[in-house]
Amino acid sequence: MSAAAVSGSVHAGRVAPLEQIRARFPALARVHEGRPVAYFDGPGGTQVPQSVVDAMGDYLLHHNANTDWAYPTSAETDALIASARSALADFLNADASEIAFGNNMTTLTFHRARALGAAWGPGDEIVITDLDHHANVAPWRRLERERGVTVKPVNVDLERGQLDWQSLKSALAPRTKLLAIGAASNAIGTINDVTRAGRLAHDVGATVFVDAVHYAPHALVDVRAFDCDFLACSPYKFYGPHTGVLFGKKERIEALDVPRLDPAHDNAPDRLETGTLNHEGMVGAAAAVDFLASLASGATRRKRLEHAFAGLHARAQELVERLWTGLSAIKGVTICGPTPDQPRTPTVSFTMRGHDSRAIAEHLARRAVFASNGDFYAATIVELLGHASDGLLRVGCACYTSPEEVERLVAAVGELAGK
Repeated sequence: MSAAAVSGSVHAGRVAPLEQIRARFPALARVHEGRPVAYFDGPGGTQVPQSVVDAMGDYLLHHNANTDWAYPTSAETDALIASARSALADFLNADASEIAFGNNMTTLTFHRARALGAAWGPGDEIVITDLDHHANVAPWRRLERERGVTVKPVNVDLERGQLDWQSLKSALAPRTKLLAIGAASNAIGTINDVTRAGRLAHDVGATVFVDAVHYAPHALVDVRAFDCDFLACSPYKFYGPHTGVLFGKKERIEALDVPRLDPAHDNAPDRLETGTLNHEGMVGAAAAVDFLASLASGATRRKRLEHAFAGLHARAQELVERLWTGLSAIKGVTICGPTPDQPRTPTVSFTMRGHDSRAIAEHLARRAVFASNGDFYAATIVELLGHASDGLLRVGCACYTSPEEVERLVAAVGELAGK
């Protein structure tokens, strides 16, 4: 079904019916062991709608060229890159001049950490959190070795699965140069109040860097409300291709001392990007934003996104409550993270007595339920929870997840518990 067809079926204040959304994902036709596949691996990367594949294919087949030259395909590439920046700007509530692209969030963060850290040294401090994916830990830890800065971790209230706010307040000090914080935990689903955290950091003069990779698929990012200085996300987590996106306040981008080729553009945001970009990935990222916007109506793309995310959030809340209730009733299952009445994403991680996470994942896969296991590069929080060796089993709901698939998952876990 085309984007126009779905958009035409959406009324103001409503999100497209689940059946119409599912029809746009060819992967959902896959059958494994005689059963339709239920994809619960979205936190590691969602499936991709046909419209995203079509947009990328159209670029490669009909517009493929390098930039800044006089002939038509080059001009078309320039226009598509500008359009991609505009789409991601709408997605994040930013300006197009504040949107840079890169290989992935991890690479973008390493580059920004080195550029920011060039001005720091012994006595300067960076604050990280124990909830974060290590892509928002390792780049800052490296500055301990390279620049002699001190890195201070913020504790987690393990019982509630939330940041310890007193620990955060204690960590921030006049020597704090940066707060690196995740908007949501990819391991246990916690949503952090990054606006509150950023305000505390700015009060001591610190830069705020937000990892929104796990947040962006589930809640609409607003960098103006967050008032963050930098924010990174990954389109492949919200129905796009494998590429990375970085927001930076324009004045912060222009002030960074970044490695670049002398003949290359030195304006924002181009100065953050090196070499020839992944043009088809940028086109695909924009198409992913347009896919999400097509799920609801509104006068602008940002308004359509607001309405779509509101509707998808309501559905996801019902799914996570169903998941939580079903899994909690299974003997030997322990769920990690905030309860459904607390701010969280529809990502639920759990353990099962007598089975490590790999064994659970293999059991589910034989029943065509695809889910992730391990520490998901959020090694610190998984270790603190006591599961460094056996890991967690993680299931995540996406816009295409159905209540029936949740019931299949719960039944399959219950079957293993009964053995």
